[in-house]
Amino acid sequence: SSRVKGEINFENVSFSYPGRELVVDNFDFKIKPGTTQAIVGPTGSGKTTLIRLLLRFHVPKLGSIFLDGNEISKLNLKDLRSSISLVTQTITLFPGSVLQNIAYGNKNSTEADIVDAAKVAEIHNFIESLPEGYNTQIGEGGHKLSGGQRQRISIARAVLKDAPILVLDEATSSVDNETEEALQKSLDFISKDRTTIVIAHRLSTIRHSDSIIVLDSGKVVESGTHEELLKNNSQYFKLWNVQTGKR
Repeated sequence: SSRVKGEINFENVSFSYPGRELVVDNFDFKIKPGTTQAIVGPTGSGKTTLIRLLLRFHVPKLGSIFLDGNEISKLNLKDLRSSISLVTQTITLFPGSVLQNIAYGNKNSTEADIVDAAKVAEIHNFIESLPEGYNTQIGEGGHKLSGGQRQRISIARAVLKDAPILVLDEATSSVDNETEEALQKSLDFISKDRTTIVIAHRLSTIRHSDSIIVLDSGKVVESGTHEELLKNNSQYFKLWNVQTGKR
């Protein structure tokens, strides 16, 4: 995975689910390697679909997606997916120990690697406090975890996978503000020096991104830094005012 620089290029990509209008409509955008690119927009604007296209769960109706200049449809699927770590709000835990659940991110990792990953995800202390520490059973029938704890397991997996591209899809959506701030620190730390795509609802989490795209009905309505977009006095500005209470 060290070979992948992480330049992602969407060229005029359109996509629709069967019998529906376009969810992604002529999307044209380049993400520079090592930068953090945020994508915001209303529900159904096509944010998650872009990620599904990048991971080849879907194929564009029109246009192409390139990774480091190579069309992803021509890449080996396993290689493509191993170069991308995905942290989503719907993490799957399977019956097994905490250790096994984190190790899922990288089958070759040692116990020390797993503990390090848990520390970055700030879940190590919580795991240590469990009845059997890292050997505590979670998943179906096991010790119940909160939304925030599940997300941290997902982040620990991503840390362990150490892929050049990190995708955070609503990665802090199921947690309270305090937990979110702590999670944000972990995420900022692991997104350093890798291409990171963040799909966020709370704009506070992405204000420091290198670039922000505002999507609506699968189209880019505006893009720029947080400061630039506030100056535009447009959709992002309105969203920001709603979320910060300045209506």
